[in-house]
Amino acid sequence: MANTNPILIADQWQSSASADTFQASNPQTGERLPERFPISNWHDCELMLNVAAKAFEQLNELSPQVIATFLEQYAEGLEQHRDELAALAHLETALPLQPRLRDVELPRTIQQLRQAAVAVREGSWRLPTIDTKLNIRSEYSSLGPVVTIGPNNFPFAFNGASGGDFVAAIAAGNPVIIKAHPSHPQTTQRLTQLALAASQSAGLPVGSIQMLYRLAKADGLRLVSDHRVAATGFTGGRESGMALKQACDAAGKLIYLEMSSINPVVLLPGAIRDRAAELTTEFCTSCLMGAGQFCTNPGLVLMVDSPDSRGLLAAMANQFQQAPAGTLLSSSGLKSLESSVAKVIAQGADCLAGGKAATSQPGFRFENTLLSVSAKHFLQAPQTFQTEMFGAASLVVLAATFDELISVLNRLEGNLTGTIYASTTGSDDAAYVAIARALRPRVGRLIQNKMPTGVAVSPAMNHGGPYPSTGHPGFTAVGIPAAIRRFAALHCYDQVSDERLPWSLRNKNPQERMWRFIDGVWTQQDVKVTAT
Repeated sequence: MANTNPILIADQWQSSASADTFQASNPQTGERLPERFPISNWHDCELMLNVAAKAFEQLNELSPQVIATFLEQYAEGLEQHRDELAALAHLETALPLQPRLRDVELPRTIQQLRQAAVAVREGSWRLPTIDTKLNIRSEYSSLGPVVTIGPNNFPFAFNGASGGDFVAAIAAGNPVIIKAHPSHPQTTQRLTQLALAASQSAGLPVGSIQMLYRLAKADGLRLVSDHRVAATGFTGGRESGMALKQACDAAGKLIYLEMSSINPVVLLPGAIRDRAAELTTEFCTSCLMGAGQFCTNPGLVLMVDSPDSRGLLAAMANQFQQAPAGTLLSSSGLKSLESSVAKVIAQGADCLAGGKAATSQPGFRFENTLLSVSAKHFLQAPQTFQTEMFGAASLVVLAATFDELISVLNRLEGNLTGTIYASTTGSDDAAYVAIARALRPRVGRLIQNKMPTGVAVSPAMNHGGPYPSTGHPGFTAVGIPAAIRRFAALHCYDQVSDERLPWSLRNKNPQERMWRFIDGVWTQQDVKVTAT
């Protein structure tokens, strides 16, 4: 039997206390990969938690410049090892090596680290607030040890060892316990090795970064609800997310969840009439990209029934049938997609393309699937017809009238995104207003004339939304500096003398670029001290 890979505890790679192991699979062949990884037990967690608690005490006293240096050096490490990392992730996920992994996702991950470093150095993310009359001052600061749990579909950008939750937690000054996704353990291991090297080079406390690969369900629930854990960041399925949330809620612990989203796309009549061919291509490209394994995949399309919309639907189905079936990330993903599609069809949806596993080739594959249903039928079972089909699958709803389409929108659950395609000539303007009014409260990001797939790393981005897309609609998993404040506590200082205040709240602004809210005004100036 091959040796079992080590876990990271207190800056040391060491054997797990558990003898249980697992292996990842090559999604393209369905065969298990040779490397063995431990399924950790509570003994491993206990060691990590004690180390993380001590690391937090030291991080609290650390200069933000050290944290920023770590983020910058980690970004450099990812850049230097781009080819190696992309090859590992490709082996474990079957996601395209180029351009997806090497030229898109990894650079985006690097950019996010560097944006966080800038924010940490500059300091405005803390929202320093000063009332000179009452001498009360407050700011956001570090919270405590954070557990990061990444998904299988973004091995870099949302990985527990490099993604948005990891970056935000570290930027806020918190130690992180990384729980790898079992679909890409070797990729996560290599990322953690590079993070550890950057951590030690920059001078972060021992135990600022620790990592394990897998846990039994009971131990995972116990970990996120432990008294030494301040918060958890999770990206994954709704069932797992809600189980974690229940455990955290019972213990009074914070958890930020990204779970389920079907990302409705409304195609208005003028847009269909003006550019049906372009809409067909844009939708099919978006839905089929990466075998549809995006949290922003357009899983629901809404149109008013007409000869034009029927023609568009037929063109979409044809492109779905012509395109080869993509490779899914795992056997469990294949089973889940198969079950979800069967559930929607059993409820009465018509299958226009696909609908079953693709067995002509090895590996984990499912036919590109396009389903349709009338709005009247949708409204009879809205919960079932909103089942997330995580893959290259989408449901088209045809409404008899515009009012019926609005009724469907009013029954939608929360989503990460909502898209409206409208004519550029103005013929859809009145309809757009009504659609946006219904859609806006149900999505985190409202999009016009563009498919939802893809998330820009921008300070203005909201990658969040109402339940069940996330556990809280007021926070984003992408976008610096807002994402950092998820893992921060609001600290207030009442009558504390200047020399005993945190650096960002002292009378003299330590950073020329840092904005502070002083006596109701945003300013970069020092506090004006009145002589006594």
